[in-house]
Amino acid sequence: MSSDPTEAETRYAKSGDVHIAYQTFGEGPIDLVVVPGFAWHLEYQWENPRIAQVWRRLATFTRVIVLDKRGTGLSDRVPNDELPTLEQRMDDVRAVMDAAGSEQAAILGFWEGGPMCALFAATYPERTRALLLFGAPMAFRQSSDYPWALSDEVNEGFVSDVSSRWGQGSVFADLAPSLADDPSTKKWSARMERTSASPGAAIALWRMNMEIDVLHVLPVIRVPTLVMHRSEDSMVPVEAARYVAKRIHGARLAELPGSDHFFWAGDSDAMVAEIQEFLTGSRSEAEIDRVLATVMFVDIAGSTERAATLGDRRWRELLEDFFAAAGRQLDRFRGQRVNTTGDGFLARFDGPARAIRCADAIGSSSRDLGLEVRAGLHTGECEIVGEDLGGIAVHIGSRVADLASPGEVLVSSTVKDLVAGSGIGFGDRGDHTLKGVPGSWRLYSVESAAA
Repeated sequence: MSSDPTEAETRYAKSGDVHIAYQTFGEGPIDLVVVPGFAWHLEYQWENPRIAQVWRRLATFTRVIVLDKRGTGLSDRVPNDELPTLEQRMDDVRAVMDAAGSEQAAILGFWEGGPMCALFAATYPERTRALLLFGAPMAFRQSSDYPWALSDEVNEGFVSDVSSRWGQGSVFADLAPSLADDPSTKKWSARMERTSASPGAAIALWRMNMEIDVLHVLPVIRVPTLVMHRSEDSMVPVEAARYVAKRIHGARLAELPGSDHFFWAGDSDAMVAEIQEFLTGSRSEAEIDRVLATVMFVDIAGSTERAATLGDRRWRELLEDFFAAAGRQLDRFRGQRVNTTGDGFLARFDGPARAIRCADAIGSSSRDLGLEVRAGLHTGECEIVGEDLGGIAVHIGSRVADLASPGEVLVSSTVKDLVAGSGIGFGDRGDHTLKGVPGSWRLYSVESAAA
């Protein structure tokens, strides 16, 4: 097993006649079986840096075992009229645990995976070290005892959305409102939808979910239980979690801030900290990784005036085109967008020459849209905390960008020195004082970025 979770190998466990795909990573003393919600794909999950970060943190104190439920992802697909019962899915979890050599594990269920995990804990307490639930309703239809489930109207609306929008990213993206304006999330969501299940299978899965109700099982659960839920969850009201926590003996409720239903959106570090404390008795701060990186700040010159001229709707459309075009160039030059501002973004690269050429390409594609952008680059040691990028190098890069003119790619002398021999041409822009940064900084304008 590789020490790098992103290199986890997909294996298969046999459950009856069905092959269940799973991955293991991490070397912690506690086994943690993860049951994703609704539809999933083990290998494509790693293309989302937010998910990868959650798995990396969990792998520091557990051995993670994550699976694709039968009928989805890399597990055997099954006919839409033979989708698995909760009993069969419990068999699948036991088969994966046996194949992974796990006698007992903490069981973590997200969303639709939660009810099956609750039933597993009640049925197999000897194999369940702890039950962990996140954003997990215990019934999918409203009743007088459980009014926080979805109404029949909302359930049918979800089915209609899957039928008309599955594969476009909208269905998944709707469940992560904090990332609603992030084009990379929608792009990832679109492919995750397509690779995890076909539209017909997704509809059949949801109709099966509508029949799930394990409320009567809750008082029977006698393993340590942690119920986690976002206080403003856009899909499942927090009252549903409060109900569950009251009916499981000794359960602990952790209400986390945020409105995202997906565990990987929003403040996922808070969720991991709760899990770590519950399983180990202590929590640690998010690990700070320090790496050498080239940071690139890009924004649209004259955006305020342009927005006023075009009007809100046309400006939003133009911004979407800009971010989509920039995203293609980031993919081409192996850049990673860290965060987005209203009319620009911060990206990181593992090589300064690629960063310069990416900035130049973004400038060209933006001009095709009738926009002028400015870019500032610096290379230095950066701190990676969760999804964020910090440190003095980021601050310097931002100040360099502030001094760039429309249509210009401006770099620090550090960047210029590191790309010697690359064929990239520069013009000297003289010494400058950067606000909040000691000393004088020599800056250079990129004149030719040809490879």
